Amino acid sequence: MSNCWLQGKTVVVTGASGGMGAGIAATLLKKHNCKVIGVARSEAKMKKFVEELGPAYEDKFSYKLFDVSNKENWEKFYEELVEKDIQVDVLINNAGILPKFNRFDRYTMDEIERAMNINFYSCVYSMKIMIPMLLKSTTPAIINIDSSAALMSLAGTSIYSASKGALKSMTESIREEFRGKMYVGLVCPGFTKTDIFRDQTNEGGKGEKIMNMISTDCDLMVKMIMFGIEHKQSLQIHGVDAHFMSVFGKLLPVNGSRLFSSVMKAANIDLFSGIFDD
Repeated sequence: MSNCWLQGKTVVVTGASGGMGAGIAATLLKKHNCKVIGVARSEAKMKKFVEELGPAYEDKFSYKLFDVSNKENWEKFYEELVEKDIQVDVLINNAGILPKFNRFDRYTMDEIERAMNINFYSCVYSMKIMIPMLLKSTTPAIINIDSSAALMSLAGTSIYSASKGALKSMTESIREEFRGKMYVGLVCPGFTKTDIFRDQTNEGGKGEKIMNMISTDCDLMVKMIMFGIEHKQSLQIHGVDAHFMSVFGKLLPVNGSRLFSSVMKAANIDLFSGIFDD
């Protein structure tokens, strides 16, 4: 898509060292000749991604290692961009974590705060700090990679759904506030085959098999997301589970969650045991 609005832009992608973030960054580099600044915490994972990209993209891809849930880190990052005279055109907030499935009272305050900070406040900080620069671009854009959990809350996901629901609401408001001034996109993917399940238990067991069955292939998810970004779609919902949650969340906001809970109970797997066991 040589005539795509993304062509040759400078893009910041958070959570770029693996999963969907790496896939999005690679597509921007290879398909749209973008300059990409990847943000992540793991240097080992980031170096592996750079190695996979190969030397052909070493002039186009750079990275910064910092915790996106820390406001001061974003302020320092912004100052560095200004000092180096780098104009960022597009911000893609992709970093996120999925806490283990659990009943609300069984979460520690550390788990609650960590999920809210990484999934929600990181986007608050990045947008608040980066918007003045983005608006100087001829094609300013913010794309927030949210979750199907923002469309419907399930038992065992109280904190995750809260963090993603907050991001959805904020993005929808910002989309209207900057209509005509900036493209603001909201992406709600369903479960995707990435390492987002790293905090879950029952690795290699029945639970993991079930999650893999309902999860979308990562490469396919990236293709669908990039198509939506290329065409400046305001809202993207991808994955069979995400579409089910979107429909049930609107038509059966109470009984829909109850139905999903019944299915989770019937599955009788360790993955969901912390939700329903007394």
